[in-house]
Amino acid sequence: MNTNSESALPLRPASGAKTVRLTLAVGALGVVFGDIGTSPIYTVQTMFNPSDPHPIPITTENVYGVVSMVFWAVMIIVTLTYVTLVMRADNDGEGGIMALITLVLRWGGRPRTVMTLAALGIFGAALFFGDSMITPAISVLSAVEGLKVIEPTLEGWIVPITVVIIVALFTLQRYGTAAVGRLFGPVMITWFVSIAAFGVNGIFRYPQILKALSPLCALKFMVGHFETAFFALTAVVLAVTGAEALYADMGHFGRPAITRAWLFVVLPAVVLNYFGQGALLVGDESSMRAPFFLLTPAWARVPMVLLATAATVIASQSVITGAYSVTSQAAQLGYLPRLRIVHTSESTIGQIYVPWINGLLMVSVLTLVLAFRTSSSLAYAYGMAVTGTITITTLLFFYVAHRRWKTPLWLVAIGAGSLLTVDLLFLAANLTKLVHGAWLPLLIGIAAYTVMTTWHRGREIVTRARDQAEGPLREFVDQLSDYDQLSDYQPPLLRIPGTAIFLNRGKRTAPLAMRANVKHNHVLHEHVVIMTIETLPVPRVPESERTEVDALGYARDGIIHVTARFGYMEKPNVPGVLRLLDPAQNEGPLAIDDASYFVSKLELKTGTAPTMAPWRKRLFIATSYITADAAEYFGLPPDRTMIMGSRIEV
Repeated sequence: MNTNSESALPLRPASGAKTVRLTLAVGALGVVFGDIGTSPIYTVQTMFNPSDPHPIPITTENVYGVVSMVFWAVMIIVTLTYVTLVMRADNDGEGGIMALITLVLRWGGRPRTVMTLAALGIFGAALFFGDSMITPAISVLSAVEGLKVIEPTLEGWIVPITVVIIVALFTLQRYGTAAVGRLFGPVMITWFVSIAAFGVNGIFRYPQILKALSPLCALKFMVGHFETAFFALTAVVLAVTGAEALYADMGHFGRPAITRAWLFVVLPAVVLNYFGQGALLVGDESSMRAPFFLLTPAWARVPMVLLATAATVIASQSVITGAYSVTSQAAQLGYLPRLRIVHTSESTIGQIYVPWINGLLMVSVLTLVLAFRTSSSLAYAYGMAVTGTITITTLLFFYVAHRRWKTPLWLVAIGAGSLLTVDLLFLAANLTKLVHGAWLPLLIGIAAYTVMTTWHRGREIVTRARDQAEGPLREFVDQLSDYDQLSDYQPPLLRIPGTAIFLNRGKRTAPLAMRANVKHNHVLHEHVVIMTIETLPVPRVPESERTEVDALGYARDGIIHVTARFGYMEKPNVPGVLRLLDPAQNEGPLAIDDASYFVSKLELKTGTAPTMAPWRKRLFIATSYITADAAEYFGLPPDRTMIMGSRIEV
């Protein structure tokens, strides 16, 4: 009896572990693969679009070549670059281009090289914002366009229905992805099973299309019909949209779950569907107008349009969530102002909602839908954002691989050279669409990059000016100690009962609010905590490493400095940190429940110093207006928080 019990014990955790792995894989199907999983709706249709500035004739040879290029693009960029290589470069489990930037900064190298790569990474993150705007527009439009396949008279309803869906999608963001996330997985499983089944049905009609699996087919097409193949790359890249989401969402689901979901579900499903569409085009050139929906039997087209709409909404959700994450990480690293962030899950800290970004994305997506009106028109713009981000990610990864894992330079050169050749070929092809819409993501990327770098530069300028106004903290504490002991400050400094918490940027300078309280009010609380919040380039910080206390040279003056460390994925909570402190280090008990909090607020004005161009100064000041309220951001009780202002010229 005991033997049986003992032998059964390991089975429970093993079974539980399998259940967890299965749950993560299903969740990844819903959140991670929505974008890349819905690409078959518009990719093949865009390739043979007769209104394209560089149309590709529908011939058997061209169809074979294009389908083969799609397959090998997916294998090289998604399977090899992202799933096999890039996802190994995690920052304590977190992924995404902002995580790569922190790894580049952490592992160092030549300062000029590091700063150049960091700047490229920021531009890649800026391009991702363009991707976040274009994806919902093109995805939902392409799905709703299935209506005109069912009934041509419904074409006039496509844009209005798309607008309604997008407004509903962004309105529901405030409730978080946790509630709808449980539905995402089953919907996407149904989606992938359906597109795979219809793809197999198409392949049975013309099994010769499987010859396109050979890499020689793609190479012969590139060499023998280079001009046609080169322009086809602008649409082929649509098959790998969403590759960045695999990496960006790694922190939510883990690399193993994403890898399994990709290799065993998503990759086979999309490949079968692409080959099925190719087989359909070889047998019927007229199906070029909507090969994805025409591949579906007539009886299943209405359900397929509904399923496609649900799947594209999920695809949109994944990039919207990605935009929230990039915004949060950029703010933590000093490239964007502190924005109000709402955590929508108690169990998953990475599930956040950023109201300001949500509103900006909704207006931008609606503008794109109303301006372009068709998915094929938006497709010209889509590829540029994708190829730009992929190229930068590949470059940063190989630098990190060389610095972090000491990968031999010759091996890095071969790997980076090979993959970057593919990436740059896609990038060059998309540049040919510059005047046809590819300018849009570049414009969005340049605008976002300008805002991010201007904020980073302006923040450095304000920090220097603020340091001068605040003065050294140690000297200030020395003066306060002298005032207490000698009473030579007129009027004498009065120490009043209670606890005061002054938020400060570091330990070098005195808080402006504290200095003003002493200078103008001539009072200081019995217990004073100067709190500095440090954001480390890691997602989360263990509680054991959360705080560090410094008596500032005097063990009994009641003034201490506390450094509170948070990861860039965490929301700072000052009262919570204060409760973690050891009373023995506090120079007396702290009345946390009755403490007063003091925050210094800066009023920025344009100055005459040649620190930045005048237009960048105005941009920096304008950007500062969207900064989140400090009391709310740091979890301070509003009824016990006092804000004291100071003016600084930029």
